[in-house]
Amino acid sequence: MKLLAIETATEACSVAVWIDGEVHERFEIAPRRHAELTLPWAEQLLADTGVAKSQLDAIAVGRGPGAFTGVRLAIALAQGIALALNRPLLPVSTLAALAMRAQAVGEGERIVAAIDARMGEIYAATFRREGGGVVAGSDERVIAPAEYPLPEGDGWHGAGTGFAAADGLLRARLQGRLASVDAAALPHAADVARLGALAFARGEAVAPERIEPAYLRNNVALTIAEQQALRNGR
Repeated sequence: MKLLAIETATEACSVAVWIDGEVHERFEIAPRRHAELTLPWAEQLLADTGVAKSQLDAIAVGRGPGAFTGVRLAIALAQGIALALNRPLLPVSTLAALAMRAQAVGEGERIVAAIDARMGEIYAATFRREGGGVVAGSDERVIAPAEYPLPEGDGWHGAGTGFAAADGLLRARLQGRLASVDAAALPHAADVARLGALAFARGEAVAPERIEPAYLRNNVALTIAEQQALRNGR
């Protein structure tokens, strides 16, 4: 099985190619350069790995939550490639990909994945390791760090920029339940590819037009006045 994966929901930009269990990735923290880098990287990575576009079985994509423009870009690019090749899409939660990153470095079986959502909020969910991937233990939500529900028990592992957001409020709230925290962790296309491969094996590929982004916020385009009001705590 061969997959192309795209993840641009945060300040990190990455693409990956999955070839029968082997993953090749290009990753860089590149704010505001996603549109410039993603397609050329994908073309180069396919060329470097000797995979023709016609050999791809599906396209995996980080469907959010994350930055509105980044999520929208990844889905638009993935849809365009999938439609041109007549291939299905594999939408993958960006938070699940982040949890896979924690799992990949041996950080334990229970993970709280959190991404800085700006405006005093985080995107977050819990996951557990299972079958070589991760399974969601809670719904994804956008929430103030101080209001995030406490997970049951201890021994949790925190991953993501949500733990550094708002002066580390989430870390402080969960402190007694955390075994470790990597507040610098960012989602990778390599993990989108891994989760996409598992989803493909389960028969979960979908038609390109059926993919739905996970913005979480009802209003993803706040006015300048609304943003200022949020920053002022009104």
